[in-house]
Amino acid sequence: MTTGTDITAAAPADLAPPPETGDPARPAGQPTTGAPARPAAPADAPASATAGEAAADTEPVAAKATVRSPGRGPLAAVGRGLRAAVLRSAAILALLALWETAPRLGLVDATFLPPVSEVAAAWWELLGDGQLAEHTGASLVRSFGGFGIAVVIAVPLGLLIGWYRPVAVLLGPLLEVFRNTAALALLPVFVLLLGIGETSKVSIVVYACVWPILLNTISAVGNADPTLVKLARSMDLSTPRLFQKVILPSSVPAIFTGIRLAGAVSILVLVAAEMIGAKAGLGYLINASQFNFAIPQMYAGIVTISAIGLAFNQLLVTIERRLSLWRVPA
Repeated sequence: MTTGTDITAAAPADLAPPPETGDPARPAGQPTTGAPARPAAPADAPASATAGEAAADTEPVAAKATVRSPGRGPLAAVGRGLRAAVLRSAAILALLALWETAPRLGLVDATFLPPVSEVAAAWWELLGDGQLAEHTGASLVRSFGGFGIAVVIAVPLGLLIGWYRPVAVLLGPLLEVFRNTAALALLPVFVLLLGIGETSKVSIVVYACVWPILLNTISAVGNADPTLVKLARSMDLSTPRLFQKVILPSSVPAIFTGIRLAGAVSILVLVAAEMIGAKAGLGYLINASQFNFAIPQMYAGIVTISAIGLAFNQLLVTIERRLSLWRVPA
């Protein structure tokens, strides 16, 4: 008669627990960690079923990768551009609509404020017979000529006054006297001294444009970062290199503010000068149209002056951005 211990010892091999499988580096008896492994496919399962399961696992990932985030397609970009254009031009369109409807509804006298459609027709007529091109060309030559001379004079002089204190002390009182004298108040003086020709008109434009550029340049140099200036001096930079590397780059925004102001002043002062004594120019066109009671032509000249001012200002803004590429956008 055998005992229990003999029965256990004599147990067949097929009743023993199966050997553990898994990582061969894992010691025997140590439990596995992590997610449970997928059960192996039966030997008799077709290969297509296994491939189908793998495709089902990768399908959501591929779908997520092909989904495009909203607002990044070409149509969305076009829509944003259209919305921005409409938003920028909404006020102008509203003004044009009011200008067109107010005279037609009798809200204002159409004799003194014709509808904008009549003004556009008069502008096209002036363009067709060559009068608009002639007057515009004369005004642009005078305005841009005086503006360019003012920039050449005012920027170096402003850098000199802003950097050297003795020069600022010497010229400060004289600058305060002249900058508070209106340019149009000196127009008779320019006419008496220089005559009624082109020289007096260009000179009055130069005088009017110098002050915004000069004062903004002086302020820009005076407000340069002292830490950067001291750092540049510690590196033994010469004065020209100091101006090139530190003073001028930091002064560009303020200088161009004065230049843009001078660009607007050059057109306004020139028109006033042409109204007083000239035989060509937009100011002469506006004044002559008023005397001849050609009101649509008068407004056409005014609209032309506004368009030139806007285009000139946009050109100066573009130049300023090109010269200020080093600035970090806000």
